[in-house]
Amino acid sequence: MIIVIIANSRELNIISTGEESAKNLGVNTEKTKKLLLVISSLLIATSVSFTGIIGFVGLIVPHSVRILYGADHKRLIPLSGLYGMAFLIICDTLARTLIAPTEIPIGAITSFFGAPYFIYLLYKNKNKVM
Repeated sequence: MIIVIIANSRELNIISTGEESAKNLGVNTEKTKKLLLVISSLLIATSVSFTGIIGFVGLIVPHSVRILYGADHKRLIPLSGLYGMAFLIICDTLARTLIAPTEIPIGAITSFFGAPYFIYLLYKNKNKVM
């Protein structure tokens, strides 16, 4: 499934410039959006069914990777996966070692980092939303 998303990275890059521009460049935006929505939903459902809900990872990691490496989805998608794995390993290690022998829920650790980052993103983009 991830291969299909990466294979459509060109279309994602074009759609990110605007839907009207993408249509003018020959991208079938409706088909691409529907396909990627279904595949993304299946990937998310599968991962949540195995791991449970771990908040803010999908917010922190892709935004950080986009800032570091740019908006090209061909690089953004795999790098987000790699950085997401690294972030969760760090959070899991912290959850297991901060107050050993008890374990803090990993969602509490990710929320500790994610909530301030979410507030930062809201503050940074407040003029773009209005």
